[in-house]
Amino acid sequence: MKPFNIVLVEPEIPPNTGSIARLCGATNTVLHLIKPLGFKTDDKHLRRAGLDYWKFVEIVYWENLDEFLKGKERDSLVFLSKKVLVPYTAFRFNPGDFFIFGKETKGLPEHILETYKDRCCAIPMSNAANIRSLNLAMCTGIILFEAIRQQNLP
Repeated sequence: MKPFNIVLVEPEIPPNTGSIARLCGATNTVLHLIKPLGFKTDDKHLRRAGLDYWKFVEIVYWENLDEFLKGKERDSLVFLSKKVLVPYTAFRFNPGDFFIFGKETKGLPEHILETYKDRCCAIPMSNAANIRSLNLAMCTGIILFEAIRQQNLP
């Protein structure tokens, strides 16, 4: 069975990426990091969050989002954004899917959301008027474990 994929576009906060790396290692999920990164992957904060697990994580680095998107099947791409109304529960996830998250401070580029509007979903927040967003690591966990649940994986 193909592994799921977590894709972080220009991640900025080392502890988030470290926590996500740990999640990927625990679930045999591939982590894709799209440059530029807001830190070095040997940064002490990143290492502190995932040091014991880093060697067990398959990590693929990409120079930019366009390079990553080349050759990917559209139906395997799932873009997560608070700027869309479709809940993630409306999607049927499949092994090999790429769950794509934007940078912590800006999210995904508007042109990507427009180009792939049929492949975008959000994690609903009932108090979005007062809480602007969820933590990136938490979001990846929500989506990844929903995909695992849908596939009845252990």
